[in-house]
Amino acid sequence: MAPSVVLDRERNNGRQTTVTVNELSTPGVTGAPATSGERADLLAALAQSRHFLRLTTRDLTDEQAARRTTASELTLGGLIKHVTLVERSWANFILDGPSAMGGASAMTEAQRAWWADQFRMLPGETLAGLLADYAEVARRTDELVATLPDLDATQPLPEAPWFEAGARWSARRVLMQIISETAQHAGHADIIRESLDGAKSLA
Repeated sequence: MAPSVVLDRERNNGRQTTVTVNELSTPGVTGAPATSGERADLLAALAQSRHFLRLTTRDLTDEQAARRTTASELTLGGLIKHVTLVERSWANFILDGPSAMGGASAMTEAQRAWWADQFRMLPGETLAGLLADYAEVARRTDELVATLPDLDATQPLPEAPWFEAGARWSARRVLMQIISETAQHAGHADIIRESLDGAKSLA
């Protein structure tokens, strides 16, 4: 039996809404090939983390999504934007190896400024647009997971202080990293949203 989670008590006038993990989905993610076994489990875990992250942005204006509410520089729109970039980069890594991510030690000042901009909403960006981009990246990742010939296939990690020198990651390990990062940022987003207007993702 799929585990159940309680969602969004505030939006239901104090009543709990309980759904199973299998019922979670990412809006806009349709048409991916069917999966089973380990791949289905990985995608279900990723869908759950995506769901809770997206849930923190419900009913927000662009101004609210771009607002800092804690000591952190993070905003809800910025987190959606960042997680979209991270998931896209890791999916590209599965296919193309370290060249898809670049080397952190070789970043120019312009590249560092570009990276910093991935954590905030810039003029002209909208929450709806960022969520649409995230849904498209999610659709591509789900299709990739469903169609990869082998989850054990590895790529060498890019050179970076936070990666072990000479290490290789399998597609499976990369997917676990995407899930972990998405879940971590969903927790950040929940705190930011509660600080914004008191809304919570979990009862």
